[in-house]
Amino acid sequence: MSPYKMSGTTVVSFSGGRTSAYMLRQVLDNNDDLADLIVTFANTGKEHPATLDFVQECSERWSVPIVWLEYRDDERGFAIVDYQSASRDGQPFEELIRKRSYLPNPVTRFCTIDLKIRVIHKYLRMVGCSTEETPVDMMTGIRADEPRRVAKIRHRKTTSESKHATMVMPLADAGVGVRDVTDFWKAQPFDLMLPTINGRTLEGNCDLCFLKGAKQVYSIIASDRQKAEG
Repeated sequence: MSPYKMSGTTVVSFSGGRTSAYMLRQVLDNNDDLADLIVTFANTGKEHPATLDFVQECSERWSVPIVWLEYRDDERGFAIVDYQSASRDGQPFEELIRKRSYLPNPVTRFCTIDLKIRVIHKYLRMVGCSTEETPVDMMTGIRADEPRRVAKIRHRKTTSESKHATMVMPLADAGVGVRDVTDFWKAQPFDLMLPTINGRTLEGNCDLCFLKGAKQVYSIIASDRQKAEG
């Protein structure tokens, strides 16, 4: 059976990148009944504008509803937004840093955990489709050519978050690599329009992520100094 086939409620965690968009397209193509599909996009407020455009274009071109979510430092812990109202000035990230009183770093990557993973789980619990008794399948866009990431998820210990969802990696299961994703997008009438230098993407979805190399960060700031303000 196709690894993209759904069995019950399935969540596609859409990062806003080409790989997760490719995964979403495969899910749409391999399932006749999409009533149990939930597609989420967690916006940090520091995504490149092209990422937000791409998420919206995927939704419109493929006629698939995407739930836009953002972190909030309040009782619910998140807000439901859309393309028009989504933060573009780093508000969710700023709220989280103020709450934590320190910056995320390679050892403590609470930005990904709090701004994305926990926000999505809180939303799923709110709509009542994710419980310990009936966990949902959550598809994440990790490819077969990312063996360390695949192994990390396969051996992840149970946490309070994962009790409500079963992590599924259909791209890894299907043997999909970066070349497959690249070839797919070359054949499409639209694409993620992130800036490139010598054919390589200059920026990922988050503009000044601490996981980027120093030269890459300097290049991004040189191209748009406003991203380093605040």
